[in-house]
Amino acid sequence: MKVSKKQPDALNYQITVEIAAADYEESLRKRLNEYKRKADIKGFRRGMAPIGMIKRFYGEQALYESVNAILSEQLDKFIDDNKIRVVGEPLPSEDQPQLSWTEGSDFTFKFDIAQTPELNFTIGKDDKIVYYDINVTADQKKATREQMLQQYGSLQEGKKAGEEDYIIADIANEGHKAEGVYVSVKQVAEEARGAFIGKKAGEKFTIDVNAAFPNETDRAAMLKVDKAQLANLDPMFEFTVVNVKTFVAAEANQETWDKMFGEGKVTTEEQFEEKIVERIKAGHEQDANYRFGADVRKYFLDKAAIELPEAFLKRWLISVNEGKFTAEQVEKEFPGFLEDFKWQMVRGYIMKKFDLKVSREDILNAARSFVTYQYAMYGMAGMPQNLIDSAAENMLQDKTQYNRLEEQCEDNAAIARVREEVTLQNKKISLDKFKELK
Repeated sequence: MKVSKKQPDALNYQITVEIAAADYEESLRKRLNEYKRKADIKGFRRGMAPIGMIKRFYGEQALYESVNAILSEQLDKFIDDNKIRVVGEPLPSEDQPQLSWTEGSDFTFKFDIAQTPELNFTIGKDDKIVYYDINVTADQKKATREQMLQQYGSLQEGKKAGEEDYIIADIANEGHKAEGVYVSVKQVAEEARGAFIGKKAGEKFTIDVNAAFPNETDRAAMLKVDKAQLANLDPMFEFTVVNVKTFVAAEANQETWDKMFGEGKVTTEEQFEEKIVERIKAGHEQDANYRFGADVRKYFLDKAAIELPEAFLKRWLISVNEGKFTAEQVEKEFPGFLEDFKWQMVRGYIMKKFDLKVSREDILNAARSFVTYQYAMYGMAGMPQNLIDSAAENMLQDKTQYNRLEEQCEDNAAIARVREEVTLQNKKISLDKFKELK
């Protein structure tokens, strides 16, 4: 057996493994005997078929297994002996000789192996990264105040319908009628909305409901029929307005503040404004932290200046995805993949340098936060903790979800530690200017 290498550069190797018949002879004999022991061939008792018949049925498979066991062992030994930081996995070389799986043959295998460079860069006070402090403006305070009061508003009787209002109507034609139908004016198709705006209780008008409500699910709900029945209905309906409902924002008073913040937590306009500013700053801090993370990533990717075996990586991506992507698709997506791959290396270096660890509890907490956020998005804030815990545990059973959350936790841990180590250049900025940052 002979193992040789070519190294065209610091990141790429071509390994040639030559396996002679004598190298696999004993292994092949044992494998054939094992096949013989297990073989169940008609006309012979189990394990008693002649070896010639065993070779005819199983010889090529046994040869393949014997040779590949030696090949795998030699590749692993080469990687270990040379301390190669392997990218992906070894790939057959493009000039791999054609093989004939015949007992007694000698075999030559050529594999390409690539490695990542060894990272070695400092992280300290000499590294200066901007952290943005986004100003709170009067316009923001006004808008946030209106939004918070709107959230706790209610539907009240209105005189005539505006774009943000609701109409309650009885609708009918010769074939169908429905009473007490709620119509949100802003949900009506724009070209038909004018028929609803300005209407008062008692007024009537006729409209094509197919044009006004193009979404079949919504239209069926409004007409109080199954979706399958829509095709059989005359779309021209007369609407009789029963009343108009307008959404009125809550007043800034003790009752509203108690609903917002808990009983007695806010009792004055000044305290309400402080809460408004707190909410704005929390949002700004979230945006600033996200931007800081992106800037940390870019800064240390530039500092690390990582060179990767790109040609090998493209081949490996095509191979490992088993025909899911063409070479053209890989080429198109490769820049984004390359940046993510480099960041994984930098993040791993930071984690190792500062001995940072991510526990399962950290990942579970991230899952809990995600579940809580999802519930809130669907208007289900304040869900019982046991339901949140159960949903989070279910998330962790999905390997893809688990890996995503683990990477998120590692990102957070690495960036938080970098923030402690580097010099922050605090910079005040308006929200508009912050949004313009690239």
